Amino acid sequence: MDAFYASAEQAAKPSLRGKPVVVGGTGPRGVVATASYEARRFGVHSAMPTAQARRLAPNAAYLTPRFALYRAVSEQVMELLGRLSPLVEPLSLDEAFVDLEAGGVADDSASARRVGEELREAIRAVTGLSGSVGLAGSKMLAKIASEEAKPDGLMLIEPGTERELLAPMPVRTLPGVGPATGDHLRRAGMTTVHDLAEAGEAELVRLLGKAHGGSLYRMALGHDDRPVVAERDAKSVSVEDTFEVDLHDRVRVRTEVERLAARCVQRLRDAGHSGRTIVLKVRRYDFSTLTRSETLRGPTDDPTVVREAAARLLEGVDTTGGVRLLGVGVTGLADYTQEDLFAQAADARLAAAEEAAAASSATDPEPSARTAEARPEAAEPAGTAEERALRRWPPGTDVWHEEYGHGWVQGSGVGRVTVRFERPGDPPGRVRTFPSDAAALSPADPLPLVPDPADYSSWPASLPKSRSGADSADGGESSP
Repeated sequence: MDAFYASAEQAAKPSLRGKPVVVGGTGPRGVVATASYEARRFGVHSAMPTAQARRLAPNAAYLTPRFALYRAVSEQVMELLGRLSPLVEPLSLDEAFVDLEAGGVADDSASARRVGEELREAIRAVTGLSGSVGLAGSKMLAKIASEEAKPDGLMLIEPGTERELLAPMPVRTLPGVGPATGDHLRRAGMTTVHDLAEAGEAELVRLLGKAHGGSLYRMALGHDDRPVVAERDAKSVSVEDTFEVDLHDRVRVRTEVERLAARCVQRLRDAGHSGRTIVLKVRRYDFSTLTRSETLRGPTDDPTVVREAAARLLEGVDTTGGVRLLGVGVTGLADYTQEDLFAQAADARLAAAEEAAAASSATDPEPSARTAEARPEAAEPAGTAEERALRRWPPGTDVWHEEYGHGWVQGSGVGRVTVRFERPGDPPGRVRTFPSDAAALSPADPLPLVPDPADYSSWPASLPKSRSGADSADGGESSP
């Protein structure tokens, strides 16, 4: 998919079409996830600090990601890919490998190109977005072709032309060549794929080691025999947050850890997994990063167990000086859950705490400080009123107003929130500003980018298949 997150936002927000859009963390420590092609003309790119992006493109729209929308669109695209072949290997929400030959829809260049063009049309009709297709005899070359085809294009690498195509490309084009390896090769006088092929396998092994050097030499020759794997088993599930202001209050830190643990368990359950090892990640004010882990007696997806394990791990971490990032993860994944005695004990402790809190509030209208400390999640969220408003109304998120209907947040602060009321497919809408605590304004779910997508329920049955043995009209050749 082309500039996926940013393109989805432009499709959802008519006033942003054709304008620079940057999706990612919007705070001073945020990082760009995706930039629209209009923003890329200013030098903005993914993984760039948002603060730097703002200096390069101060007039761009800076939006927080809406993963619910991106996942919904991704599912539509993956469903189309699944109709082409049983072998679909998703790499991320917006990218996947498809083995067309295994699906019987293509076995030569002409049929592959036809499938690719129809796929692009189907994606646009169903999602309203554009995608680029790379066609080749291997995963590596297909990936390179799709990058060369962007935006909104198709590129096919004919068998036998691989080495000629790769030769002038920079070494960073090949998978596994990052900045460090690229710099190492540059110092050895190798800047293009041709240089790698000419250097020979022995020299690359000497420079990079047997596994990496040998693999890189084969790729430089255009060889990649990795199969398309339909299922990629997740090894871990995790969530993390970077805070705009360092957290100093220990109770606030614990509250955030418990909130992250709840989100992590939700992702774990959505994926149909349980896990055995709980991992806590803490990045401190000085950028030092600490990780702590605890392995349970059996896999679990119990939110109480994960929350309490994460809280125990936090107790062993010194947060003096401030915390800039927190993360909670679960590894050792399994497809079943083992009920543990300590999980039942945790539930019992939680129930007892709730009963004690209820009894306390019944006899004392002012709950004791001890109760609030024992259950920090019930306390007032930390931070100033403006910080709370920013967390509630991040830019780009969906809202609903009782009078004006669906809209999205353009910005918020100093007790106000500015909303543009428009829907996908409509002309640009009007802007209105409200108090950030306006009762008529509430968060909303994203709207579909294409309210009434074209009917592709029979696709790709309309594609002539080479395995069908159907004859073409012009001379009996098998039609791809």
